Amino acid sequence: MSSPAERKMMVEDLALSFGSVQALSGICFTVYDNEILALIGPNGAGKTSVLNCISGFYRPKGGRILFKGKDISRLSTTKRAQLGISRTFQNIELYTGLTALDNLMASRHIYIRYGPVAGSLFLGKARREEVKNRAEVEEIIDLLELAEVRHKVVESLPYGVRKRVDLGRALALDPQILLLDEPMAGMNVEEKEDMARFILDVQELKKIPIIIVEHDMGVVMDISQRVVVLDFGTKIAEGAPEDIKHDRKVIRAYLGKQAKPDREENEPVSA
Repeated sequence: MSSPAERKMMVEDLALSFGSVQALSGICFTVYDNEILALIGPNGAGKTSVLNCISGFYRPKGGRILFKGKDISRLSTTKRAQLGISRTFQNIELYTGLTALDNLMASRHIYIRYGPVAGSLFLGKARREEVKNRAEVEEIIDLLELAEVRHKVVESLPYGVRKRVDLGRALALDPQILLLDEPMAGMNVEEKEDMARFILDVQELKKIPIIIVEHDMGVVMDISQRVVVLDFGTKIAEGAPEDIKHDRKVIRAYLGKQAKPDREENEPVSA
């Protein structure tokens, strides 16, 4: 499909356990430049655990994660953020007492180079950096259509808008790869359509790869270029959305259907 030079991230033989519970076993996949890779599977399949291993919230028990050719498996979450690995969360983790603008500005902290004295005086370098960071954030506000709520406290915002702020905060980090953990969970149809459009806009403008965990199969099939399917912590399928939709193992994992005989293996199976 793509040459090695186009690989952004490689997950190799990833393993994770919690005591005697094996959460992930032998997970392998590659993320290529400027693609949307969907990570799907039934509840408890290990999708969020994979994102947590990539972002550093979990320390895998085996395997390794390569980002732009560098093994990041033992790096801290801070170091990974500095490398450009950014994410949203399944359960929104915003600063609810701050405004939407302040939440986005908080992600720019890794780019602040001035000290507390310069910051308190707000002169010279501190002022220049603040203006630059604010300009970056304002572009994201325009992209995600958050202008009307920029000064509103996040706690007062509708759920769907808070999801957009969560995406905006991840973008404010200026990521090299974006991890989206169920960005459309709990949304109505109109909100999902808007979020799908924003994700495609991000890919178009930023030219970065995106790993998305999502349960809405309609959305997955519409916006992703490739799909990796997990079940009980193992990878059971990988391929183009159209191929995954007809894969017998995937259908069995989701619906519990019996597989068709081998002679019919290549025939489409409708869910």
